[in-house]
Formats: sequence, C-alpha cells, structure tokens
Amino acid sequence: MPFDASTKDKAALPETAPSGHGWTLRLVAWEVTRTCNLSCVHCRAAAMDKPYADELSTEECFRLLDAIARVGTPIVILTGGEPLLRPDIFDVAAYGHAKGLRMTMAPNGTLVTPEAARRMKDVGIQRISISLDGADAESHDGFRRMPGAFEGALRGIHNAKEAALPFQINTTITGANLQELPKIQELAVSLGAAAHHIFLLVPVGRGKNLENQTINAEQYEKILHWFYEQRDKVPLQLKATCAPHYYRILRQRARMEGRSVDQKTFGLDAMTRGCLGGTGFCFISHVGTVQPCGYLELDCGNVRHRPFQDIWENSEVFRRLRNFKALEGKCGRCEFVRVCGGCRARAFEATGNYMAEEPLCLYEPGRLSPNA
Repeated sequence: MPFDASTKDKAALPETAPSGHGWTLRLVAWEVTRTCNLSCVHCRAAAMDKPYADELSTEECFRLLDAIARVGTPIVILTGGEPLLRPDIFDVAAYGHAKGLRMTMAPNGTLVTPEAARRMKDVGIQRISISLDGADAESHDGFRRMPGAFEGALRGIHNAKEAALPFQINTTITGANLQELPKIQELAVSLGAAAHHIFLLVPVGRGKNLENQTINAEQYEKILHWFYEQRDKVPLQLKATCAPHYYRILRQRARMEGRSVDQKTFGLDAMTRGCLGGTGFCFISHVGTVQPCGYLELDCGNVRHRPFQDIWENSEVFRRLRNFKALEGKCGRCEFVRVCGGCRARAFEATGNYMAEEPLCLYEPGRLSPNA
C-alpha cells in the first residue's frame, strides 16, 4: 500500500462498527496482472514472467472501477506483478481517472520508458512508486534477482522526472539490507523523490524463503525509532507500511518531546492508523478476489460474483477486523490498539489466526497513555 491516504479523509476511525458504513475506503491496491518481468526474492505473489489465466478483462476492469467509485474516491494503486505488462493498462488508468478516482501505479521501474512515463502522465496517473531495496546495483539486483534491475529502476525514475510525473521510493526491509537504509534514503533524496515508504517484510509467497532474514522485535523497534527521527531531517514524505508499531512510537516520542499529535504537526500520520487492512484499505487480486491486504490471503468475496460495495461493507472478515475489541493477546488489551492494531498478516502467518497478537512487538500494554 504504497501511497498516502487523502487529506479529505480526516475523520478519526471509530472503535467498532457492525459493517462498512462509517469506514472510509481510503486505499485500494489492485493487482491488475500477476505477470512480472522480475523474480524478486520477497514477492508475496511469487509472480513469474508468464501469462496468468482468468485475469479480469478490460470490461470487467471498467465495471470494477465503476463499483469502487460508488463506494468513494479512494486512491487506487495499479500494481502487480508488473502493471505495465498489461496491454490495456493505460485505458484502465484513464477510465478510473475519468470516474474521479485518484489513480497511481507501482511499476518496478525497468519498463518506465520515456513514452510510458508520458502516457502515465497523460492518462491521469498522479504518482508512481518504484522500489529500491538496496543502495547500489549489487544489493538491489540481488534482491530483485535480475542483473541490471537497479540501473533499470534509476532509468525509469529519470524518465518519470523528465515527464514531470511524481514518484516515490519504496523499500522492503530485511536483515540483508537493514544497514543500508540510511544510504537508500540518501539516494531517494538525491533522486528528487516525493516520498520514501518503508515496508517491514511479511514472509508470504517467495518471502517465506526469507524467514531467516526477517528482523527481530528489537531491530523492528530500533528502525522505527530511527525512521521517526528522520521526519525533520529529510525533504521527503515518510511513511511506514506493514509496520503498525510506528504509530504507537510516534505518540510515545511526541509525548516525550512535548508535541501534540495533530495534523498540523504530523500531517496524515496523525489521522491514520497502523494496520488499515479491512478498515481503510483492501486488496483486489488479478482474478477479482478481495482481501484485507495483499499479504493476508483471506477470500472476502470476488467482484465477479458479489458487488464490491457489499464485500466492503459486509464481509465477515472485514467486520471482524473492524472490531478492535475482538483482537486477542496483548493487542486486544493495548491502549494503542486504535492507532496500531498490530500487523494482521504477520499474526496470521505466525499463528494461523489473523486476530492474534502481533508477534514482533516489544511493547507491554499499560506503560503509557496513547494521548500525547
């Protein structure tokens, strides 16, 4: 979920809700195709460079965008796989833009040619995200399992800049690249990125092979404190994703510093929460299956067989995720549950129960009031 939620969606999240009514759909990540020209070691979809059967047709894509627009005006992230490998991707993006949706795209950069960048700009793509998971070719190419991927990403970034297409840098953090994070952020600044989003690895898909590279709870806490400290040091929008503890840390640090957690001081970080799966965000697969997020593979309904609005408002999984009091373990009794919530996908992978406590959290409930 690589893009920030809209400034229009400023209402605080309610503690519980029996349905989707009152839960603003802020972000939709849509896997428009699973085909990809890379074979990244962390890929949740284990995507390959081959055709995938039964992907949504162009007309089905248009109908889905119609349905999303009936629910709200979320940011729609066209992702994959590699979205630029879908032949009708610019038609799909243009249609969503015409419906008033805020269309973005998450290519890997290697296919962002000058023409592709201009077309993205022309059809209304507001921002793209390109991942840099290493500060140099050796580390990034190793992560992406393709020689030249780093240079390809930099070339794509250059072409986006030439087309005046805003871009952000995403970085998935593992034990292998943890020490490179400061250099990656320096690179993002030097390239002129609008934002830097970090993602804490959730070991699903091919990422299960990286379980020995998953950072531990102490490293997790340390890196999020470091990320907080960058707020006033770099000219970037910073966002931590798949790292809900950050929103607890933000409030702890703000209280220590005598700062109020409001929009004036902390922007959208003051208005959102950690895990948005099923509460402000959903994922739609290449075959139309709706999930809380791409890392939590729970079938909440398929848009081919059930209206998207009905899925969003009434899915039993979504309804459970919206009931923060139903969270188990220390997440359920934590005073920061409304701003953190723990990573539901990480809990599911660790225990088979998506309502279980976050397995990589050091915090013990009751230490500090969540109100800074």
